[in-house]
Amino acid sequence: MKEEIIISGFGGQGILSMGKILAYAGIMEGKEVTWMPSYGPEQRGGTANVTVILSDKRINSPVLNTYDTAIVLNQPSLDKFVNCVKPGGTLIYDPANILTPPSRTDINIYTIEAMSESAKMQNLKVFNMLLLGGLIKVRPIVTVEDVVQGLRKALPERHHHLIPMNEEAIRHGMEIIQRL
Repeated sequence: MKEEIIISGFGGQGILSMGKILAYAGIMEGKEVTWMPSYGPEQRGGTANVTVILSDKRINSPVLNTYDTAIVLNQPSLDKFVNCVKPGGTLIYDPANILTPPSRTDINIYTIEAMSESAKMQNLKVFNMLLLGGLIKVRPIVTVEDVVQGLRKALPERHHHLIPMNEEAIRHGMEIIQRL
Protein backbone atom coordinates (compact mmCIF):
# COMPACT_ATOMS: atom_id res chain seq x y z
CA MET A 1 0.00 0.00 0.00
CA LYS A 2 1.23 3.46 -0.90
CA GLU A 3 -0.91 6.60 -0.78
CA GLU A 4 0.36 9.96 -2.03
CA ILE A 5 -1.80 12.85 -0.82
CA ILE A 6 -1.87 16.61 -1.31
CA ILE A 7 -4.02 18.80 0.95
CA SER A 8 -4.33 22.42 -0.15
CA GLY A 9 -6.32 25.50 0.82
CA PHE A 10 -6.09 28.84 2.57
CA GLY A 11 -3.62 29.25 5.41
CA GLY A 12 -5.45 29.06 8.73
CA GLN A 13 -7.81 26.26 7.65
CA GLY A 14 -5.80 23.62 9.50
CA ILE A 15 -4.24 22.19 6.33
CA LEU A 16 -0.80 21.56 7.84
CA SER A 17 -2.28 20.23 11.09
CA MET A 18 -4.48 17.80 9.18
CA GLY A 19 -1.43 16.51 7.31
CA LYS A 20 0.55 16.19 10.53
CA ILE A 21 -2.23 14.24 12.26
CA LEU A 22 -2.53 11.95 9.23
CA ALA A 23 1.25 11.42 9.28
CA TYR A 24 1.21 10.58 13.00
CA ALA A 25 -1.64 8.11 12.41
CA GLY A 26 0.49 6.41 9.75
CA ILE A 27 3.40 6.20 12.16
CA MET A 28 1.08 4.62 14.77
CA GLU A 29 0.31 1.92 12.20
CA GLY A 30 3.98 1.26 11.50
CA LYS A 31 3.91 2.79 8.03
CA GLU A 32 6.70 4.72 6.35
CA VAL A 33 5.65 8.38 6.32
CA THR A 34 6.65 11.72 4.84
CA TRP A 35 5.08 15.09 5.71
CA MET A 36 6.15 18.05 3.62
CA PRO A 37 4.43 21.41 4.20
CA SER A 38 4.56 24.32 1.78
CA TYR A 39 3.48 27.86 2.58
CA GLY A 40 4.73 31.37 2.10
CA PRO A 41 4.82 34.46 4.30
CA GLU A 42 1.10 34.87 3.65
CA GLN A 43 0.46 31.77 5.80
CA ARG A 44 -2.77 33.20 7.26
CA GLY A 45 -5.09 33.69 4.32
CA GLY A 46 -2.67 32.76 1.51
CA THR A 47 -2.57 29.33 -0.09
CA ALA A 48 -0.84 26.56 1.85
CA ASN A 49 -0.46 22.88 1.09
CA VAL A 50 1.03 19.74 2.56
CA THR A 51 2.11 16.51 0.92
CA VAL A 52 1.74 13.32 2.94
CA ILE A 53 2.91 9.91 1.78
CA LEU A 54 1.96 6.75 3.67
CA SER A 55 3.52 3.48 2.54
CA ASP A 56 4.19 -0.07 3.64
CA LYS A 57 7.56 0.16 1.88
CA ARG A 58 10.42 2.63 1.93
CA ILE A 59 9.58 6.03 0.38
CA ASN A 60 12.13 7.09 -2.22
CA SER A 61 11.29 10.80 -2.39
CA PRO A 62 8.82 13.15 -0.71
CA VAL A 63 8.66 15.30 -3.86
CA LEU A 64 5.68 14.49 -6.09
CA ASN A 65 4.13 15.76 -9.30
CA THR A 66 1.05 13.53 -9.22
CA TYR A 67 -1.10 12.29 -6.35
CA ASP A 68 -3.43 9.43 -5.53
CA THR A 69 -5.63 11.78 -3.52
CA ALA A 70 -6.09 15.55 -3.44
CA ILE A 71 -8.11 17.50 -0.89
CA VAL A 72 -8.65 21.04 -2.17
CA LEU A 73 -10.34 23.76 -0.19
CA ASN A 74 -10.26 26.80 -2.46
CA GLN A 75 -10.42 27.61 -6.17
CA PRO A 76 -6.68 28.35 -6.58
CA SER A 77 -5.88 24.93 -5.07
CA LEU A 78 -8.40 23.17 -7.31
CA ASP A 79 -7.03 24.94 -10.37
CA LYS A 80 -3.47 24.01 -9.43
CA PHE A 81 -3.94 20.37 -8.38
CA VAL A 82 -6.99 18.94 -10.21
CA ASN A 83 -4.87 17.78 -13.14
CA CYS A 84 -2.23 16.34 -10.79
CA VAL A 85 -4.58 13.61 -9.52
CA LYS A 86 -3.67 10.29 -11.12
CA PRO A 87 -6.38 8.72 -13.34
CA GLY A 88 -8.52 6.59 -11.05
CA GLY A 89 -7.46 8.74 -8.08
CA THR A 90 -9.59 10.69 -5.64
CA LEU A 91 -10.42 14.38 -5.37
CA ILE A 92 -12.22 15.70 -2.29
CA TYR A 93 -13.37 19.29 -2.04
CA ASP A 94 -15.50 21.58 0.10
CA PRO A 95 -17.75 23.56 -2.25
CA ALA A 96 -17.73 26.62 0.06
CA ASN A 97 -14.74 28.23 -1.68
CA ILE A 98 -15.04 26.60 -5.10
CA LEU A 99 -16.60 28.68 -7.88
CA THR A 100 -15.97 26.25 -10.76
CA PRO A 101 -16.35 22.59 -9.75
CA PRO A 102 -14.00 19.98 -11.22
CA SER A 103 -15.09 18.38 -14.48
CA ARG A 104 -12.69 15.43 -14.82
CA THR A 105 -14.41 12.11 -15.46
CA ASP A 106 -11.42 9.81 -14.94
CA ILE A 107 -11.17 10.35 -11.16
CA ASN A 108 -13.44 9.79 -8.16
CA ILE A 109 -14.82 13.13 -6.98
CA TYR A 110 -16.33 13.71 -3.53
CA THR A 111 -17.73 16.78 -1.82
CA ILE A 112 -17.90 17.44 1.87
CA GLU A 113 -19.56 20.56 3.21
CA ALA A 114 -17.16 20.89 6.11
CA MET A 115 -17.39 24.68 6.39
CA SER A 116 -21.17 24.73 6.73
CA GLU A 117 -21.18 21.67 9.03
CA SER A 118 -18.55 23.19 11.34
CA ALA A 119 -20.72 26.34 11.49
CA LYS A 120 -23.76 24.19 12.38
CA MET A 121 -21.64 22.56 15.10
CA GLN A 122 -20.79 26.11 16.28
CA ASN A 123 -17.09 25.33 16.10
CA LEU A 124 -15.19 26.34 12.98
CA LYS A 125 -12.04 24.76 14.43
CA VAL A 126 -13.32 21.25 13.65
CA PHE A 127 -13.42 22.05 9.92
CA ASN A 128 -10.23 20.11 9.21
CA MET A 129 -11.31 17.12 11.32
CA LEU A 130 -14.53 16.84 9.29
CA LEU A 131 -12.37 16.71 6.16
CA LEU A 132 -10.03 14.15 7.70
CA GLY A 133 -13.04 11.97 8.55
CA GLY A 134 -14.26 12.23 4.98
CA LEU A 135 -10.84 11.23 3.69
CA ILE A 136 -10.54 8.11 5.82
CA LYS A 137 -14.10 7.11 4.92
CA VAL A 138 -13.39 7.07 1.16
CA ARG A 139 -9.68 6.13 1.45
CA PRO A 140 -9.35 3.97 4.61
CA ILE A 141 -5.55 4.32 4.77
CA VAL A 142 -5.52 4.72 8.56
CA THR A 143 -8.03 3.94 11.30
CA VAL A 144 -10.05 6.46 13.30
CA GLU A 145 -8.38 5.15 16.43
CA ASP A 146 -4.91 5.89 15.07
CA VAL A 147 -6.04 9.35 13.93
CA VAL A 148 -7.14 10.02 17.52
CA GLN A 149 -3.70 8.85 18.70
CA GLY A 150 -2.20 11.17 16.08
CA LEU A 151 -4.23 14.00 17.60
CA ARG A 152 -2.71 13.22 20.99
CA LYS A 153 0.78 13.56 19.46
CA ALA A 154 0.00 16.69 17.42
CA LEU A 155 -1.92 18.67 20.04
CA PRO A 156 -0.18 20.21 23.02
CA GLU A 157 -1.27 18.51 26.23
CA ARG A 158 -3.15 21.63 27.34
CA HIS A 159 -5.54 21.00 24.40
CA HIS A 160 -6.12 17.29 25.00
CA HIS A 161 -9.55 18.09 26.45
CA LEU A 162 -10.56 18.92 22.84
CA ILE A 163 -9.82 15.40 21.56
CA PRO A 164 -13.36 13.99 22.15
CA MET A 165 -14.86 16.91 20.19
CA ASN A 166 -12.37 16.35 17.36
CA GLU A 167 -13.10 12.61 17.31
CA GLU A 168 -16.81 13.40 17.05
CA ALA A 169 -16.05 15.70 14.09
CA ILE A 170 -13.97 12.98 12.39
CA ARG A 171 -16.82 10.49 12.71
CA HIS A 172 -19.34 13.09 11.49
CA GLY A 173 -17.13 13.83 8.46
CA MET A 174 -17.28 10.12 7.62
CA GLU A 175 -21.08 10.42 7.51
CA ILE A 176 -21.42 13.58 5.40
CA ILE A 177 -18.98 13.02 2.54
CA GLN A 178 -20.77 12.46 -0.77
CA ARG A 179 -19.63 11.07 -4.08
CA LEU A 180 -20.48 13.05 -7.21
